[in-house]
Amino acid sequence: MGVFSRYKAVLESDDSPMSVKAALQLINRELDEYLGGIQGEFDADTRFAITWFEQHGMARGEYGAADNLARARGISVENVKHARIIDSAAGKVRILARDELDDDWEPEGDGHLTVWECLQHLVRKYEKDGISHETAVLLKKIDAKAEAVKDLAYCLYDISANKRKDAKEATAYNALIADWTELTRQAAAIHDTSGDRQIRLDI
Repeated sequence: MGVFSRYKAVLESDDSPMSVKAALQLINRELDEYLGGIQGEFDADTRFAITWFEQHGMARGEYGAADNLARARGISVENVKHARIIDSAAGKVRILARDELDDDWEPEGDGHLTVWECLQHLVRKYEKDGISHETAVLLKKIDAKAEAVKDLAYCLYDISANKRKDAKEATAYNALIADWTELTRQAAAIHDTSGDRQIRLDI
């Protein structure tokens, strides 16, 4: 949208002035196409969670609907529960809130690691510590999934801001995205993420 402040006019293909509303519609359409494409790169549990979040947010939904959604992705509700993405009880399913995540979680020891879980732990750490050594260490630990995590943050920001109108969730993802470059720079300088010895950094 910065082009509207830098130029006198932005033109349609027929040389008529483009309105801000039309530009936003074009941007959102292109964004939807891009985000729809990258979802195919995520693991099945994460793709389940994206759709469930878009439909229900953090609220409970019927187990039957969750079962149908999981089967369509070649997994089961129990798979997603085992990945510590959802809670399933009494015929209802809901996505776990970030404050319910395991405080002692380590991606290296997670036998059912998903992009969704990596992002939620990273957002929680960022919300607590901001751009910090601790946040950079966590990003370093999930390095193999970092690009997918960033893509998921964009995807969930779009859902939160434009579809669910959830300002709180949108802000959480947008803030992480805004500081991603700096966090990546700090993570790249970390050579040792173990907790029992001093971590060496590039100076």
